Amino acid sequence: EIQNFICCLKQGLENLESNSSRVQEDLESEFSSLYAVLDEQKESMVTSIKRERASRIYELQSQLTACTKALESSEELLELANQALCSSETDGFNQPACVYVYSVTMAPAFRLSLKAKVSDNMSHMMVDFNQERRTLQALKFLPVPGTPQILVSECRVCDNTVTVMWELPEYDDKIEHYTLEYRRTNHEGPPRAREDHPWMVVEDIRQTEHTLTGLRFETQYITFRVKACNKAVAGEFSEPVNLETHAFNFKLDAASAHQNLRVEDQSVEWDSSGGKVQDIRKDKNRTNSPMHSPARTTMSPKKLPTARGGRDRFTAESYTVLADTAIDAGQQYWEVWFDRESKALAVGVALRSMGRFDQLGKTAASWCLHLNNWLQQSFTAKHNNKARTLDCPVPDRIGVFCAYEEGVLSFYNARTKQLLHTFRTKFPQPVVPAFMVWNGSFTVQMGLQVPTMVQSGQKRNSATSSSSASLG
Repeated sequence: EIQNFICCLKQGLENLESNSSRVQEDLESEFSSLYAVLDEQKESMVTSIKRERASRIYELQSQLTACTKALESSEELLELANQALCSSETDGFNQPACVYVYSVTMAPAFRLSLKAKVSDNMSHMMVDFNQERRTLQALKFLPVPGTPQILVSECRVCDNTVTVMWELPEYDDKIEHYTLEYRRTNHEGPPRAREDHPWMVVEDIRQTEHTLTGLRFETQYITFRVKACNKAVAGEFSEPVNLETHAFNFKLDAASAHQNLRVEDQSVEWDSSGGKVQDIRKDKNRTNSPMHSPARTTMSPKKLPTARGGRDRFTAESYTVLADTAIDAGQQYWEVWFDRESKALAVGVALRSMGRFDQLGKTAASWCLHLNNWLQQSFTAKHNNKARTLDCPVPDRIGVFCAYEEGVLSFYNARTKQLLHTFRTKFPQPVVPAFMVWNGSFTVQMGLQVPTMVQSGQKRNSATSSSSASLG
């Protein structure tokens, strides 16, 4: 341990030398830049003084020249006047009188202004550097920014969007930006040394708040911390804060999927070559024709619901896959994005006891919306082998809302949040998200909060008569 500590000290000395040289070079560069600015400003101001001096010299010199010429002209006029005054002949004086009057009135001396056109005072170009000198004398190293504090009561979590707000302990006009870090966690307490998720970084935030949008809430909490940065250095991170991010998370139970369904993460694609479906059909004397598509087949033989084991797959024409997480309380929401060219597709919920031959919506153990694109398109709500045609455009994204205690199962256009249909029932036991696809594909979007528009619509209870009708 001592040897390791000695290595750390040596490394610290090397870092100190390097960092000291770096900051000294930065300081010299800043002062050189400041000198350059002062030299440039000095040159500009000296040039202004020289121009002002040259302009005034020109004006005064011109006025001096004019006065000199006027004075010389006046001397000649006075000589002529003296000769006339000394004349003893009256006629000799009166005769050129008019000439004298004209010469006097037109003399340059009488047209001159005996006031200087410009002043010799240059005090208006004096400079007071007292304020700048005080500013320069007050130069000091930039202080380390204070540690922000996240205002938990002001933070907002809604519609898979998180707004984080913070403040500094005191105003600091040297702050240039903030850096926000966040990471997902299922641990409620302070951050641990080792977490499953890395810190995500958002830099160059210019205000004391930031909004993260389009998040997937795949964990119970998101931990946030923020630090302030000035031009030179960053301060300490704030105390980490955990914001609860409640959402419904699940995975597709590949063990329950029909062998013709290829399950990859949250996506499902129908694969005609998968499993032993052909053998099953041969045993039942069926042909691989469109007449036996999920949209055209009759119900599977009735079988008593059995407890679904972990490896029991749906079979025959029940191209179904269930989620691995049951809903037994609260309000949950998820979305299904699908290919509208799929020949058949169903989205809904089912009891885990749903039989392996049963199709969604054709037994009392499942509720769903069903899209059929074979031969003629139909879009229906199904439960217990009863169907109601939905008079609305078929969306490519369906949102599913389930309020377990209230017995409400609603379907929405996930893009517009338009209500498509609502089942009102009493679930006899926990239900799981259920999906069916034939000749098509879909992707499940989970980790979503119940959208505000959906919550508002449920509170207003604004369902239409067709959407609120029971199929049970």
